[in-house]
Amino acid sequence: MNEKVEFERQAIPSEVYPFIRLAPNSQYLPVLYIDQLGVIYRYLKPVNKSSSEMKLKINYSPISLGKLRIWSSVHHSLKSMKDLGFTDKDLDDIRGIFTDTNLFLLALTFGITVLHLLFDFLAFKNDINYWKHRDSMVGLSMRTVIWRCASTFIIFLYLMDEKTSLLVLIPAGIGVLIEVWKVTKAFKVNIKWEKGERPSIQFGQRTSKEKETEEFDSEAMRYISYVLYPLVIAVAVYSLLYQPQKSWYSWIVRSLVNGVYVFGFLFMLPQLFVNYKLKSVAHLPWRAFMYKAFNTFIDDVFAFIIVMPTAHRLACFRDDVVFVIYLYQRWLYPVDMKRVNEFGVSYEDQGEDKPHKD
Repeated sequence: MNEKVEFERQAIPSEVYPFIRLAPNSQYLPVLYIDQLGVIYRYLKPVNKSSSEMKLKINYSPISLGKLRIWSSVHHSLKSMKDLGFTDKDLDDIRGIFTDTNLFLLALTFGITVLHLLFDFLAFKNDINYWKHRDSMVGLSMRTVIWRCASTFIIFLYLMDEKTSLLVLIPAGIGVLIEVWKVTKAFKVNIKWEKGERPSIQFGQRTSKEKETEEFDSEAMRYISYVLYPLVIAVAVYSLLYQPQKSWYSWIVRSLVNGVYVFGFLFMLPQLFVNYKLKSVAHLPWRAFMYKAFNTFIDDVFAFIIVMPTAHRLACFRDDVVFVIYLYQRWLYPVDMKRVNEFGVSYEDQGEDKPHKD
């Protein structure tokens, strides 16, 4: 540390105290900090018995008091994360964020992380609130809901198989639970549990408008299947013949996730087709959509910072296109007073004393 700093003996900062060495005359020696954050496992070179000598390069540079305190706090935080169960690979990914980027980009990353967590929370909150009050599937693609659930689960299995960072894995796991719950709401699943009897599962009845939406949904899915299924099978066979696989389970998961990442956006098209047929987007949870759209653009930034599989990185950019199409439909089909809102009720049904401004 090249700064001249004076501390009272009883008021030395806890981050600096471990690095202070006292001389016999009670004066402390210059502070020397060994940057352990720069030791990243993926940069280490293996040493075998035939290696008689290795080159050792030592970089020396002055450090400010503020940077020393921040680096020391981060080092202790990584130790705490390891005690909580984070793997060495997860900690290595976090170290890479601090050591492979400059301070400006690091500060930008921190700000983006805070925004990402905020939008994640708001998206989850509004999505749950929307589906909690949703009693009708009018205008919503049932197959898109099922596909979102299945694809989220497949991606979660793939991320686990690739030993991806918990920073990516934990939100994916939470997303799986939410998608499963949304499927139960879409099918109007009701679990009846009476004393002395086994629990029974009941499905709700569908209205005529819901059946009309389902017909549009089925028509769109029929067109998509002509393209999707042959492509997924072809990619799976190519992967089996020309790419090394860890196991049959890994091949199945990778084949499914390749279908999700490369052709998964096709399963979002039924909802776009339903919107086109109904000439309305009033039934969609737009508040949750917008938070997810913001997070999608933030994911584009994270795709270059956090270590993740290449296919998962490309999927972040694919979602941008889908959200742009949704926004175009929002502009093309403006909400009027006769169309149903996101809870299946028209604005006219709410009474003249509650006007709505779009």
